[in-house]
Amino acid sequence: MYVEKPCSHNLWEGRQLVRAAQKYGRIVQHGTQSRSARAQIEAIGHLHKGTFGDIYLARGLCFKRRDTIGRSPAEPVPHGVDYDLWTGPAPSKPFTRNRFHYNWHWIWDTGNGDLGNQGVHQVDFARWGLGVGLPTRVSAIGGHFMFDDDQETPNTLNCAFEFDQPDGHRKVLEFGVRHWITNDEAGLGSGGLFRRRNTIGNIFYGSNGYLAAGSEDAFSYESWLGSDQKAGPRGKSGSDHFANFISCVRSRKTAALNAPIDQGHISCALVHLANASYRLGRALRFDPLTEQVVGDDEANRLLSGGDRGYRPPFVVPETV
Repeated sequence: MYVEKPCSHNLWEGRQLVRAAQKYGRIVQHGTQSRSARAQIEAIGHLHKGTFGDIYLARGLCFKRRDTIGRSPAEPVPHGVDYDLWTGPAPSKPFTRNRFHYNWHWIWDTGNGDLGNQGVHQVDFARWGLGVGLPTRVSAIGGHFMFDDDQETPNTLNCAFEFDQPDGHRKVLEFGVRHWITNDEAGLGSGGLFRRRNTIGNIFYGSNGYLAAGSEDAFSYESWLGSDQKAGPRGKSGSDHFANFISCVRSRKTAALNAPIDQGHISCALVHLANASYRLGRALRFDPLTEQVVGDDEANRLLSGGDRGYRPPFVVPETV
C-alpha cells in the first residue's frame, strides 16, 4: 500500500493505520519522496555525522503563490462521479467545485491546509534531519488573509515544535506556510522562474554552519561552513521512491522501506497538532509516549475526529 500525503485525517487515524500495517504484515510506504532521493539522503548524512556541528534548529518553508479559490455554488454531481464514495467518512454536503478535486485541501472536513498538503513533505524532512520523533510542545498562529472565498484552512501559518532530548537539551522545528507573493530564502527558490514563485524546502542551523535543501522541481542541497560561510557540501538528484516501494512489496522486507508508515504517522502527527493549536488558539503540551495532549480534553477530541465523527459505513474501527 502506497499512502500519499497525509496518511491520516487526524492523529487517531494515523495510529490505527500503523497498527493495521503491523498486525497484517502489510508493506505500507508514506509518500514523502525526499526519503528516497540520493541527494537528500546525503544531506541527512552530513547533518547526522556532525559536518555542521550540533544541529539545534530546523526551518521548513512552504511559500507557494496560490490565488483565491473564489466561491462556488452548489450544483448537480458530475456524471460518472460517485460522490457518496468520494465524500467517504466526511459529512454529506451538497456538491461544489471547491469541495471537489484539489480544493478539498482547503476545507476542514476533508483537508489539512497547505501544512498537510505540500508542507508535510518539509515537516518530515525537517524532523528527519533533526533526528527527532514526536514533540513535547506545539504552537501555531496564523489566519486566512486577503481573500473572501470558500477556503477554511489558513493560508498563512507559523508553527513551532519543541522536542525534549534524553540529554536534557531541546531541539526546535519551525514551519511556515505563506501564500501569494513570496520571496527566496537561503537560496531556496532561486533556480528559475517556476522555483522563484515557490520557495519550498528546509534550512538546518548548526554550531558550525547551515544547510539548505529544496525539493520543488529537483531534490538538491547546498551548505555553508564556519563563521566565514565557506561553501560546503552540495548535491542534486532525482528520487526512486516508487522503485523502493515496489522492491519492498516483492521482498516483503518492511525494514527496507525508506519511508515506513510509522514515520509517516509521526510527521503527520506534527501537522495535526499544529492545526489543532491554530484552531483552538492555544499552545499544546504533548506526551509522546501516550500520544495525548496533556490536560486538554478539547484538543484530544479534535485530534481523534472531533465532533465530525465518521459517516457510516466509512467508519474506522476501534480495533483493527
